[in-house]
Amino acid sequence: MNILDGKKTAQFYKDTIAAEVAALRAKGSRKPHLVAILIGSNGASETYVASKVKACEQIGFESTLIRFETDVTEETLLAEVHRLNETADVDGILVQLPLPDHIREDTVTLAIDAEKDVDGFHPESLGRMLLGLPGYVPATPKGIMMLLDYYNVDTAGKHAVVIGRSSIVGSPMSVLLSRNSKPGNCTVTLTHSRTVDLRYHTLQADIIVAALGKPLFLTADMVKDGAVVIDVGITRMKDESLSKGYRICGDVDFDAVAPKCSWITPVPGGVGAMTIAALMQNTLEAFKRRIKV
Repeated sequence: MNILDGKKTAQFYKDTIAAEVAALRAKGSRKPHLVAILIGSNGASETYVASKVKACEQIGFESTLIRFETDVTEETLLAEVHRLNETADVDGILVQLPLPDHIREDTVTLAIDAEKDVDGFHPESLGRMLLGLPGYVPATPKGIMMLLDYYNVDTAGKHAVVIGRSSIVGSPMSVLLSRNSKPGNCTVTLTHSRTVDLRYHTLQADIIVAALGKPLFLTADMVKDGAVVIDVGITRMKDESLSKGYRICGDVDFDAVAPKCSWITPVPGGVGAMTIAALMQNTLEAFKRRIKV
């Protein structure tokens, strides 16, 4: 069993980005600028955004965090997004999910200028990905592909099973794995809540991507020997034995599944770190497009 170390790999990509930013700065360029909008005080969201801000500092980006209370109106949020769309030195905009129930996620996603959609959630970004055109690939699937590439995991001709069909992870992941590229060239089965006998499908899989948000869902009896397992899930579970009162779990029962795998991602330290690295890469690309590099 080998670990797909997202933390180590993300640092490699961040160092590469930092070097490119330093070279651009030496030529007189401004810093790439990422703006994050955070609504409320959700613990997980706070952690995610703090990690993104820290990554910006590490690689030489400018970052701005805009906070709103949970009761902010949709109109106020949209007005801020439109203002950022028109701000010349803002290269990337992300609105941290989840949003309060009274704010429509699709409305906010559509409001972000597609040229600044570094999360890759805008319909234009997803359409470009589907057609293989230049654009912003959703950060988590992109980060997974970067991780597979870094470790030179053989994917060509393999059977990949993706668990979860969300528009930001599962569905784009299935597209990327099936592309005629390296990594890629998989035969992909996209499974979901209506899939009959999920275990049958996962036992056929050379590669499993678990992205459904249910802690410890993928168990050892669902995985064949030698499989590559990518765990996208991250859930806080109560654990009174720990001082912080919780532990972080993925969608995979790591201790039981890992011994059967050729490669597996840990949680934390796996896909989460790569998501941030991919977001930084998208932001750099947005910046370079804006300054015509």
